[in-house]
Amino acid sequence: MHLQTLSLINFRNIAQADLLFSPQVNCFTGNNGAGKTGLLDAMHYLAMCKSYFNPVDSQNIRHDEAFFVVEGKFLINGEEENIYCGQKRNTKKQFKRNKKEYPRLAEHIGLIPIVMVSPADTELVTGGSEVRRKFIDSVVSQYNREYLYNLINYNNALSQRNALLKTTAGQSNIDYEQFEIWDNQLVNYGQQIFEKRKEFILNTLPSFVAYYSHISGDTEAVNITYESQLEKANFAEQLRNAFNRDRILQYTTVGIHKDDLNFEINTYPVKRFGSQGQQKSFLVALKLAEFDFMKQVKGYAPLLLLDDIFDKLDETRITRLIEKVSNENFGQVFITDTHTQRLKNIFKTSDRNVKIFEVTQGEINFNH
Repeated sequence: MHLQTLSLINFRNIAQADLLFSPQVNCFTGNNGAGKTGLLDAMHYLAMCKSYFNPVDSQNIRHDEAFFVVEGKFLINGEEENIYCGQKRNTKKQFKRNKKEYPRLAEHIGLIPIVMVSPADTELVTGGSEVRRKFIDSVVSQYNREYLYNLINYNNALSQRNALLKTTAGQSNIDYEQFEIWDNQLVNYGQQIFEKRKEFILNTLPSFVAYYSHISGDTEAVNITYESQLEKANFAEQLRNAFNRDRILQYTTVGIHKDDLNFEINTYPVKRFGSQGQQKSFLVALKLAEFDFMKQVKGYAPLLLLDDIFDKLDETRITRLIEKVSNENFGQVFITDTHTQRLKNIFKTSDRNVKIFEVTQGEINFNH
């Protein structure tokens, strides 16, 4: 699979662009704020129906304009796929595959697997558990549509149960059957989500450890563990035991919406004891392991988007990283950097087909 062409109108700070890509390596160079990240975000829109950075679609419309359009032509298993995303202010987003609009955006997720590595990913290490749950959900949803629907249904049941806890707060006569309806749904969907999350971490861990070892030169030991209340006891029983506490707090205190990932380096939390370079290496290795897993389950390589990838990595780690992603096993790769010459030097001995685009204040020109 690869992205052949990308067309943009009024997307972020890019007024208009029509780009033809190499099926192997494509680089965008330019100063910070020039529009490099916006190009990667446009690709993320075409794969995931949303921005990687800003969840409010209308805020991705270029300043003072009425709409944006992002359109791409992909080659997937020998078949051309045209994907269109259009957003007008104060209207519903349009999303089309080969000129046919999707009735539900969830039906598109998974067609174009994608892995993004961005400076914003530091939230995976430094942020709360919700960020790490979203990471797992985003990955698994791309190859397992049932998981995505289970997640939607679980979150709906959770919202309904929390609303019921609020509306019945302080009441002495409680209709427990109302809660049983939502409890049964939480248990049904939650158990399936739990199993798939556990499976993903188990299958990804060996690849993650291997990538980190390569990038770091085998100087540190890393590990990821999946933490869930469902590991400790029966979910339905936990809901029953927590009911009185939930009534007092007016929200559901147990379930897969409390899951988390523990990131460790040399048996210590990466968040507290990892340097910036170690944290960046940890995140890159995690995303490359995600790439491997996605490729295995989909049968073809995802798009790999590396945004500002060299920041906080020393020259040795950069060299080892590029050695990996330049391998033909990685399919089509997109890289952003502020230094054109650095990219030229990195790829001058590579046998990969490399195209370099210079981005200046939203204008994109082919350099090499």
